[in-house]
Amino acid sequence: IYPITTEIPKSYSLSQNYPNPFNPVTKIKFEVPISGNVNLFVYDALGKEVRLLVNESLQAGVYESDFDAAEIPSGVYFYRMSSGNFSETKKMVVIK
Repeated sequence: IYPITTEIPKSYSLSQNYPNPFNPVTKIKFEVPISGNVNLFVYDALGKEVRLLVNESLQAGVYESDFDAAEIPSGVYFYRMSSGNFSETKKMVVIK
């Protein structure tokens, strides 16, 4: 995980991963308007947690996290970011 700009966003935001579909690495961008704990999980289609990408206290800013799916099978996955009272989920596709 790394910050990609010093700009402070006005609201929480979770962007669609890019590229999508992907093999095996994709980027997930998200925005945090106030400092606080941020979680970013990846789940399979059954809702089972596959990977924890982010679980830390972050300063307000725009961030990007890489997700390497080399060790998981092809299929539809979901990623969810939560921080404070914000939570958003998006879909991504792994193709091998």
